[in-house]
Amino acid sequence: MPTALIAEDEPLLAQALAADLIRLWPGLQIVAQVGDGLSASAQALALRPQLCFLDIRMPGATGLEAAQALAEDWPDDQPFPLLVFVTAYDQYALQAFDAQAVDYLIKPVEPARLAACVARLQKRLADGPAPAAADNPTAPGANAAMGQALAQTLDQLRALLGSGIGTSGGPSGGTTTQQPLEVIQAGVGNTVHLVPVAEVLYFEAADKYLRVVTAEREHLIRLSLRELLPRLDGQLFWQVHRGLVVRATAITTATRDESGKVYLQLRGRPERLTASRLYAHLFKGM
Repeated sequence: MPTALIAEDEPLLAQALAADLIRLWPGLQIVAQVGDGLSASAQALALRPQLCFLDIRMPGATGLEAAQALAEDWPDDQPFPLLVFVTAYDQYALQAFDAQAVDYLIKPVEPARLAACVARLQKRLADGPAPAAADNPTAPGANAAMGQALAQTLDQLRALLGSGIGTSGGPSGGTTTQQPLEVIQAGVGNTVHLVPVAEVLYFEAADKYLRVVTAEREHLIRLSLRELLPRLDGQLFWQVHRGLVVRATAITTATRDESGKVYLQLRGRPERLTASRLYAHLFKGM
């Protein structure tokens, strides 16, 4: 029995979508309905549905950010779910979805469009991976089929995340006119430490804080990575995980494992950092 998760922060729309899906696809099992992006990724990782319907604009995290979390944390031996984004964006913004061949539904969802989407999903599930994958998920053919599907999804997500769709900047990509940040002001009690950005090796999200790590020490600041990124030099600071940005010139080695993850060693720091599959393409030999 095929399974699906619906992530939609408007309860009436979520109920209507679930009812329409079950009417069009009587064998479909809705395993979860959630109202925010963080719950969407958490429930999907726990329940591992075959389909995820993700609203783009949700509290906590957007639908694209939820998809990013799934791409980074999904088990290596499990087929990645088929993603359908639900959006109220205008036609200009939808060009990014058209270009990347990611299925999407426009609010309010039209019955004919949903029926076409269901037919497409049913065909994708029916086609499935190669016979080896169906019989033995650990067989080489299964791994190749799952790897190819995941690689295609990762390419699509990279392009969509790069377009600015579903980010705090909106459909236009969230460009900023702010000056590049040169100094981080980290407060500790009555003292403010001025940390030159030129000395920062990496930034890492930590609960409600952001770790600012230099070769000698680290600081905590109340700033989200989403707020910080537009003020960093993108050629110098690379996002390598949804919660991690690293100074490229501080990286000494990048080692890839069989799952596609990349482990980074930095100058002046003993710890090893992890770059997710979504950003592993940044590390290729010349």
